[in-house]
Amino acid sequence: MLTDHYRAMARYNRWMNRRLYEHCGALGDGDRRRDLGAFFRSVHGTLNHLLLADRVWLARLSGDPALGQSLAADGTVIQVTGLDQELYGDFARLRREREKTDEEIERWVDSLTEAMLAAPLRYRSMNGTPFEHPTWWAVSHLLNHQTHHRGQVTTLLMQLGVDPGVTDLLQMLRTE
Repeated sequence: MLTDHYRAMARYNRWMNRRLYEHCGALGDGDRRRDLGAFFRSVHGTLNHLLLADRVWLARLSGDPALGQSLAADGTVIQVTGLDQELYGDFARLRREREKTDEEIERWVDSLTEAMLAAPLRYRSMNGTPFEHPTWWAVSHLLNHQTHHRGQVTTLLMQLGVDPGVTDLLQMLRTE
């Protein structure tokens, strides 16, 4: 059952990201970047944080460091220095990279088994602190973290006069 739940949440992640990026794409760059007092300041800052964090977690969970990499326009790897780092200043590029990562998350989640979820996950945080816990804890965090920050983006959109519409998981499940 847990694998079915995660598959639904990965689909929801992609569905919501597409919808949010559609609304965010209608904003001007100045509005997307306007500091509205959110934890990552702006719509653009929050979207960058989500992509960065998703890639960090996907690399940890999958064991494939390439899934955590972001590449600059010249093809060099962008070194992650902090959770508030801007990976992509260009919104169109950020959107393409979001789509790519959502596809990778879905593909990885589709490969999960109950045994994989129960297995221990060992990793180091960005500051080097070692952690070990069941993998399902981190998968739950990955998917919940996205929902948390997308909620912030919907609030920021409302502040900018854009109604993001229905964001409920049930809405996606009913329309599938």
